[in-house]
Amino acid sequence: MTIKITGSGSYIPEKEIQNSHFSEHTFLNEDGSSFKYPNNVIIHKFKGITGIEKRRYAEEQYTSSDLAFFAAQKAIAQAQIDAETIDYIIFAHNFGDVKHGTVQSDMLPSLATRVKNKLQIKNPKCVAYDLLFGCPGWIEGVLQANAFIKSGMANRCLVIGSETLSRVVDDHDRDSMIYSDGAGATIIEASNDETGLLSYESATYAIDEANYLFFGKSYNTDLDPNTRYIKMHGRKIYEFALTNVPLAMKSCLDKSGVSINDVKKILIHQANEKMDEAIVERFYKLYEKTAPEKIMPMCIHELGNSSVATVPTLFDLLVNRQIQDHEINKGDIVIFASVGAGMNINAFVYRY
Repeated sequence: MTIKITGSGSYIPEKEIQNSHFSEHTFLNEDGSSFKYPNNVIIHKFKGITGIEKRRYAEEQYTSSDLAFFAAQKAIAQAQIDAETIDYIIFAHNFGDVKHGTVQSDMLPSLATRVKNKLQIKNPKCVAYDLLFGCPGWIEGVLQANAFIKSGMANRCLVIGSETLSRVVDDHDRDSMIYSDGAGATIIEASNDETGLLSYESATYAIDEANYLFFGKSYNTDLDPNTRYIKMHGRKIYEFALTNVPLAMKSCLDKSGVSINDVKKILIHQANEKMDEAIVERFYKLYEKTAPEKIMPMCIHELGNSSVATVPTLFDLLVNRQIQDHEINKGDIVIFASVGAGMNINAFVYRY
């Protein structure tokens, strides 16, 4: 028995933010000093590195659990199931529900419970809980669903990744341009055919790497130092990812018994275009091969980095043929992979 995705859905907010939006921002160094470059140069370099041209922000009236609910509805409809038959709702996020205009996180009750309430699921045996695992949270949720189903604890799970990162960024930090909002959801069920999850890897590096992503004060020293925003050591994360993610992907693929030549797509966390390209190139070099063209669909150019939502959103767009020049067909081998706060890395090999 394997587990497979029987339905997917995503919610992409309508509010589109172009790079030009940041042209009037006051970007500062960590010590509060001004940059020596004007904003147009900063934005140009940013696009060249990350590939991001625009991103989406949640509408003011919605929170992360709202976006998750919208995505979950679509996944349930695509799977053609009764929501009352869901055994687990696993909701991956990082910052809870943050209302527009505030920076306070709200996680009581859990966001998974809020989605269950919005879906009006009456069954008390449908267990709803939140998962905090950084950007790899949705993949980790799939691995937990796999464990539940294979152990006999569940037959069907709803796994969600949703985030509103635009509400926890420091406007004076250049990295604020990376982040975006969105949600992706999937229905996970048992499979008795040849499709589904074939192998997986998951790891946490927490000695030197634990604080590569963290909550810190604004770079504007005039603001309250006790108000915290998402911060990262970008260079350290880049080097960590390039060293460790390809190795995890290789270990995962080798355990699956599938040849590297049979891999059709790699769905990787949409964090940074150059980083993702380098990860895939290094992965293929481990097999003394060159990465094929069109192996890695991307949506970061249009949607930015929505953390736990990037991979399920990318998958949903791919299966619905909404990514130009990319498609997925029955029997195709796909590698899912992510890296993020923890530092956490995970991956799984999947036969579609």
